[in-house]
Amino acid sequence: MYQGLNAQQLDQLLPYGMVATRQWLLAQGVSPHALDNALKSRRVQKQGVGVYSRAESPSGWQAVACSLQRMSMSPVLVGGVSALQLLGFGHYLSSGVIRKVDLYGNGKMPGWLSRVPVKASFLWHRNQSVWPDYIVESQAYQKSHTWRDDLPSIQLSCAEKAYLELLAELPDGVSFDYANELMQGMNSLSPRKLDELLKACKSVKVKRLFFWMADRHNYPWFRKLNKDEYDLGRGKRLIARSGKLDKSYLITVPEHLYGSE
Repeated sequence: MYQGLNAQQLDQLLPYGMVATRQWLLAQGVSPHALDNALKSRRVQKQGVGVYSRAESPSGWQAVACSLQRMSMSPVLVGGVSALQLLGFGHYLSSGVIRKVDLYGNGKMPGWLSRVPVKASFLWHRNQSVWPDYIVESQAYQKSHTWRDDLPSIQLSCAEKAYLELLAELPDGVSFDYANELMQGMNSLSPRKLDELLKACKSVKVKRLFFWMADRHNYPWFRKLNKDEYDLGRGKRLIARSGKLDKSYLITVPEHLYGSE
């Protein structure tokens, strides 16, 4: 165990701008005595119960997300709407400032996330409702986002995966109109990745919504996908309340989008 925390050890375990939990620091070999001494000497600051940083506050939500990914035993990605915004697909639809960060992981959201003072809220989504473990763990469906040159990148869902994650939140978390506007900028998705993700996806709702959205825009990549090769389930799905039934995909959609392009 570390009997004390020198500058080199602090730089390695708790870089400036990031956070770490007490539990994680102890698991890395830091002794409770050394951590308490670092707090008393103000080389380490408390950011809520059981969460620490090297300065008075972390460097925004990016620092918290990056720190969480570093400490997590299983993959936690920024996905859905947040990933698409960071990848540049939502730049014309928002101010560019992310106030709600979509995190995708297994199990429950770590309690400490809500205790760190940053100007954003974290929305936790469970991977199990959409993806099998092998998709979550594969780096083939991830992208890296550099937010500071001196710190690790944030791991995101790739655009294809993030859009499918977004569709899982319709209609309560995300609107049909927003999902449709995002699709307008997705003219260069990978049909290979989409094929793999659609075959793996657990949600019939997500797959039907994807085909309905993509069918409206008919990009070249969409023509390489054959909907008959995917399990779209049976029966009708009520998604848009008081909407109209699309007979091709058997989902209810908003009346103002029904049949329009």
